[in-house]
Amino acid sequence: MSKTRKTFLFVALPLLIIFGLIIWQVTTKQAPNSTDQTATPSTPANSESNTNTNKTTTSSVSWQQTATGWQAVGTPPACADPLNLPVPANLKLATSILYPGQYRGGNYKPHGGFRFNNSQNADITVTVPLAGNVVQAARYLVSGETQYMFDVMTDCGIMYRLGHLLTLAPKFATIIDKLPAATEGDSRTEYINPPVAVTAGETMATAVGVTVGGVNTFFDLGVYNYNTKNAASADSAWAAKHQDDTSLAPYAVCWFDLLATADEATVRALPAADPGSGKTSDYCK
Repeated sequence: MSKTRKTFLFVALPLLIIFGLIIWQVTTKQAPNSTDQTATPSTPANSESNTNTNKTTTSSVSWQQTATGWQAVGTPPACADPLNLPVPANLKLATSILYPGQYRGGNYKPHGGFRFNNSQNADITVTVPLAGNVVQAARYLVSGETQYMFDVMTDCGIMYRLGHLLTLAPKFATIIDKLPAATEGDSRTEYINPPVAVTAGETMATAVGVTVGGVNTFFDLGVYNYNTKNAASADSAWAAKHQDDTSLAPYAVCWFDLLATADEATVRALPAADPGSGKTSDYCK
């Protein structure tokens, strides 16, 4: 063998062996990763294993109005028993109470309300008492001043109405913006489609009542249970007398009974706001 060939083998052969070992090690390390990616692909963000953390809970029941009141589409959940209705404003500022289920101003009123004779209109903030969905709303004029009203339906079938709101929080002003222009004395409600979800405690209005002709600080509150008719409606004479109002009056309740014990005592101790009907009520005993 020539001296040149011996030198080549002595130098090149070890280099070829080392290069081959490096190639073998790299291939061996990559192979398990390639196999894992094929056998266990990465889980996408919307896969079944992630639904518990990404899922938003929504109600499976809705309510629709019929000629005789609201009816559930689907099976509504049971209402809390007892149902606790937080007072939607500062009760310490209330000076008198409008009783639900009485005649006021020549018309029958299934709703009641609060008066605040020692407060300015903007002193009273109204908050959402119970979580639910705004299903109807209205804007109308009283002596040329715009008033607002909202109907909120809970999943279990309790609806409450808050009216004579004067200045709305932005969220509720946006709802009202979709309604027809206000007209004098026309407080008919309009459907809100789709309904707008609201949570307990959020601000609905930052002023209430009427300012035209002087400070008149008050707001209305009515509560209606569409799971059952009230006791008053079982009387045939009463039902005949109120046959033109089959969607509110037969379902109205005495919301005093739903307040916390201390709040109920305060409300019942306050004087009646209406000088004519006083504390007369078809619902409150």
